[in-house]
Amino acid sequence: MTRAQAQAQVQVLAVDFAACDGHGLCAELLPELVGLDEWGYPVLHSRTVPPDLLPHARRAVAACPVMALRLNRVPTPPPGRPPGRTTAAPRRAVSHEPPG
Repeated sequence: MTRAQAQAQVQVLAVDFAACDGHGLCAELLPELVGLDEWGYPVLHSRTVPPDLLPHARRAVAACPVMALRLNRVPTPPPGRPPGRTTAAPRRAVSHEPPG
């Protein structure tokens, strides 16, 4: 990966709620981006990780006891193009009613 490609990617947090046991360690280590709901499960204030918080986010991901917190790289859209699908074809409408 070139330096330009690395700079054109954004780091985002994701939580695997099926794996999460609500330990709350992520919120302790990264309170700027992660809070806890009333049952102790993570609530992401922002999925996008600013560059200055990246070391803290990596530490929180590494410290998760059940590996439910993830840090993913997402390509940023080129200037002038809105975020979202970039190359996927539009979906066709599908009728769920029986023929007849």
